[in-house]
Amino acid sequence: MTYEVSVNIMPHQGLLDPQGKAVHQGLNKIGLAQVSDVRIGKKIVLHIDASDEKEALAIAQESCTKVLVNAVMETADISILKLA
Repeated sequence: MTYEVSVNIMPHQGLLDPQGKAVHQGLNKIGLAQVSDVRIGKKIVLHIDASDEKEALAIAQESCTKVLVNAVMETADISILKLA
């Protein structure tokens, strides 16, 4: 079975996000002062062949731990969709 796994990676809340700060300042400069904060992360989509959702999640978590996420600076949120 094939699963589509979305991994949303964001910087830890307490860490400075220079990209987010730059975008926030840009939005304020063009008159969008209603935006109070911007945080920028990344989204990675994996297609994983696994016997069930539990195995797909384990593979996704291992991918995050070993390659995709810098645990010192980032957090990851994983969501899984079963493909037909």
